[in-house]
Amino acid sequence: METALKETKNANLTILSHPLIKHNLTVMRDKTTTTEVFNLALKRITYALFYESTKFLPTEDIKVETPIKKTTSKIISKNIDIIVAPILRAGLVFSDIAQELLPFAHIHHLGMYRNEKTLEPIWYYNKMKGKFKNPENTYVFILDPMLATGNSGYDAVHNFVKQGIKEENIVFMSLISAPEGIERLSKAYGKIRIVTAQLDETLNEKGYIVPGLGDAGDRIFNTL
Repeated sequence: METALKETKNANLTILSHPLIKHNLTVMRDKTTTTEVFNLALKRITYALFYESTKFLPTEDIKVETPIKKTTSKIISKNIDIIVAPILRAGLVFSDIAQELLPFAHIHHLGMYRNEKTLEPIWYYNKMKGKFKNPENTYVFILDPMLATGNSGYDAVHNFVKQGIKEENIVFMSLISAPEGIERLSKAYGKIRIVTAQLDETLNEKGYIVPGLGDAGDRIFNTL
C-alpha cells in the first residue's frame, strides 16, 4: 500500500487506527454477518469518522452561565454553513449520525450509480438550490462508505468546487478506501481532506475494493 500511494500529493489523508474501529470493521467484512449487526458496526465506526472529520471546524467564544458561575466557552462558529452530502444510496447510512452530531447542517443528497462496464458514475439526482450564499465559509462533508475508483468521489467534490467552495473546506469521509481512489482524488484536488477507517490493498477487475466487504449498499439495505 505504501508503494501504491507514494506518488500521492495529498498530505491531508487520515487513516483511523483504534482497536474498536478494527474490531467493528472485521465484523463488517465477514460475509456471514447479518444486516442488523453489519449496520450497528458501521454506526459505531461512523461516530469516530465524524469526530475526526469535524475537528478542524472553526469555533467562537460565547458567554454561558453554569450552575456554578458565568464563564466563556466555545461553540462551532455561527458564521459558517455546513453541508453534509451523502452519495446515494450507501452514503445514507452516515446521514443519521450526521444529523445527530450536526443538527444545524444542511443535508444535500448526491444521487449517482456506477456504470459497471466503464466504472464511471451516472448522475440521477442533485437538488442544488443554486449558488451558495457564502461559499468561502461553507464546509462540506461528502459521505460514501467505499472510496474505490474515486470516480464518484471526484464528481462529488467537483460538484462543490465549481460552486466556489474551497478545497480545504471539503472532507471526503469513507469507511474503506483503495489506493486508486485516494490517488484519483488527491491528484485532482490536493487540498481536500480524506478521512477513512481503513486503507485496503487494491481494486479487482470489477472495480471492487480488495479485500473490502462486498457491495456496501447491498449489505446495508439487505438487497443481496
